[in-house]
Amino acid sequence: MSQPRGPLRPEQQHELVRQIGAVLTGQVPPGWRQLRVEYRAAGRHIEADLLVTAPDGLPRTLPPHPEAVRLLGVLRAGMYQPGLGTWLGAVLVFDPGGPADADFGRPDLEPPFRHQPPPIGFQDELRFFPRADEQIPGWLRERAGLPTPAPAPQPLLGPDEKVRTPRVHDGLDASGRPLIRRPPLVPAEIERVLAYLEAAPVILASRSNGADVFAPERTDAVPMNFRTDGAWAWPGAVGYYLREHGVPPDPDLVAHIRARRFAAPSEVSAEATVLALAAITGERQ
Repeated sequence: MSQPRGPLRPEQQHELVRQIGAVLTGQVPPGWRQLRVEYRAAGRHIEADLLVTAPDGLPRTLPPHPEAVRLLGVLRAGMYQPGLGTWLGAVLVFDPGGPADADFGRPDLEPPFRHQPPPIGFQDELRFFPRADEQIPGWLRERAGLPTPAPAPQPLLGPDEKVRTPRVHDGLDASGRPLIRRPPLVPAEIERVLAYLEAAPVILASRSNGADVFAPERTDAVPMNFRTDGAWAWPGAVGYYLREHGVPPDPDLVAHIRARRFAAPSEVSAEATVLALAAITGERQ
């Protein structure tokens, strides 16, 4: 693999995204509601998942067409910035008749690989897409076998920031059943998100469990506890509904977990605990 000749212009990037959508559209049956492709790469290690929302509204996974995978690689190489590198993970969402929604991860973020690439993959990444030393994040240094500096401490919330709490669902329908209107997680992310949700410290807990709103016959199933990572505080229901019913967490919380590279803290400060409890109970600080 050779280094790209030069960066793609925005219009060239948009054209490649359009071509990727055209290739994927051609491989699925008519009537699809949404196509979501996730691409992850490190050097020559490449992973790609395609999630197709069928006419019945149910998501199904397919291997994306090889040409779409090739074009994604061309797009990644063409978005390389000298000294900064390029993204290692991207998600493209296509809706019928609408513009594509493309989310390219920052070059410092590690994507949720299904299988951890070998060190040579990350070494090749730095060889194919060279970075200035200060632009190599700690996780990439470690994966490539480079000396890893001491991690920087997590910054505290700013004076005007508050601990956030997620929406467990998106409202109720006319019959009182919960509504879910949010993008599904790709299969490779589910266990990593669950691990994060269930690893953060518990700051409030009840001895009993609550009822399952998606399966009312389960009257003693949902954990009645709250966890926090210092920036978000969430009820045990978030992880429970993801594991039991495939309900994706609040998209903002998912974005936060991705930004943290799926690494939850094992403990938080007393100050962060107080702020999280205030967010849960609605008390002013």
